[in-house]
Amino acid sequence: MTPILAFDIETIPDCPGIRRLYNLPEDLPDVEVAEVAFQKRRAVAGNDFLPPHLQRVVVISCVLRHDDEVWVFSIGEPEVTEPVAIQRFFDGINKYAPQIVSWNGRNFDLPVLVARGLIHGVAAACFWDTGQDNKDAKWANYINRFHDRHLDLMDVLAIYGGRGAPLDEVSRLAGFPGKLGVGGAAVWESYRQGAIASIRDYCETDCANTYLLYLRFQMMRCALTREQYEREAALLRSFLEKQNLPHWAEFLSLWKN
Repeated sequence: MTPILAFDIETIPDCPGIRRLYNLPEDLPDVEVAEVAFQKRRAVAGNDFLPPHLQRVVVISCVLRHDDEVWVFSIGEPEVTEPVAIQRFFDGINKYAPQIVSWNGRNFDLPVLVARGLIHGVAAACFWDTGQDNKDAKWANYINRFHDRHLDLMDVLAIYGGRGAPLDEVSRLAGFPGKLGVGGAAVWESYRQGAIASIRDYCETDCANTYLLYLRFQMMRCALTREQYEREAALLRSFLEKQNLPHWAEFLSLWKN
């Protein structure tokens, strides 16, 4: 069985980088530095959603299904810096060559990871291989939109056209918990308050929702039978039950199907 890696990231404004780009004073507080970037973005795009290269990764959460086990884990602050976290993510792809699964990963998560990886000098050979090292990668790679080695569920379920549905709504309609905790729009404020653990918990539950929707999609396209789907979902449930953590207790209490 090919390893499966569902992933999600959370980001904040790259305040040191923004200072450098816009020649802002070193003693200008981060909140004001970020506001400069938000204002510049609003003038161009009408919103304050920063482009990928100005978003610093604070956590990468993953569900890894490999051999007979499944794990949920996170890489990032406070244990490691952004360059180390991104390198470990791509090292995992180099090691396992998994199918990677995301929700809107093609438009957000991966552009951030590759832009920030480039800035930090990260190595990601397997991710970028389109046939140079592995001939099979010419027809099944992570880069091509229509190859499913990276399965962006939001993109696929929109049939590669138009605006995809929100993860929270699709998850809850499918009987899964949906988004829990701080919410993506509140990550910057939560980070400034030192609530890194809450950001990590939120990212992990998003990742678990994505993985469960992936299993449901696999059943929909008959890659899994109903019995296989139920076994895979039960494997994740069993793992979460053993964690004895508040965010997983809440997640399990809301998991209906």
